[in-house]
Amino acid sequence: MQSIAIIPARYASTRLPGKPLADIGGRPMICHVCERVAASGVGRVIVAADDARIVEAVERFGAEAMLTRPDHRSGTDRIAEVAARLGLPGETLVVNVQGDEPLLPPESVDQVLEGLRGHPQASVATLSERIRTEQELRSPAVVKVVTDHEGYALYFSRALIPWPRDGFDSAALESAEPGWQRHIGLYAYRAEYLQRIVGVPAPAIERLESLEQLRVLWAGGRIHVAQARVPSPAGVDTPQDLDRVRALLDGEGGQGRG
Repeated sequence: MQSIAIIPARYASTRLPGKPLADIGGRPMICHVCERVAASGVGRVIVAADDARIVEAVERFGAEAMLTRPDHRSGTDRIAEVAARLGLPGETLVVNVQGDEPLLPPESVDQVLEGLRGHPQASVATLSERIRTEQELRSPAVVKVVTDHEGYALYFSRALIPWPRDGFDSAALESAEPGWQRHIGLYAYRAEYLQRIVGVPAPAIERLESLEQLRVLWAGGRIHVAQARVPSPAGVDTPQDLDRVRALLDGEGGQGRG
């Protein structure tokens, strides 16, 4: 079954303008993301950019990029444009990789593809990992997910879910099973479903939480959430995050592989 990873990259980031081109170890961040994804088993990797400067940087690196419309409301809409322009068959597996994940483990791309292949009733496949600190648990920047007994998402939220009715005990971070879960923003769709879901108007819960995946649940879709087999470091949202990633990659000898 054909697979492709599409990486939406937006130059006009509010908190970190020009983020995809931020220098990390002598290369733009988006090139590190391309390298990580290309090390997986996905069939093709392409960057969906909103700015010609990103396309030029990616092509200089030797990877593939496509210039998309600048007015997309989300990364999902951006990758849907690329998928439509490529004329992907409906059964093609499309992985949505965030363009600000320069530390993404290639194994996670393989795992999310495996999750979609192994769950034909799923509309979308994604990953999560256990939250280990109270700071993460209480942070609205960390998206939490609750699943059913088969691993299908019940809800995603920036709030602390599930909420401990009798008060929070930090010891529960280690003792509770399966524990609070952080959603990892990596998705696999079938191309046919991708085109369908971007045609659905954003519901109130998506707009309120600013979480696109809630549109899938609201529209009746099913999202399979697997426990990530390898740790997935957080991406780059702020200048502080960028400094953290630079330090980590410097510790790897400046290489894009971990």
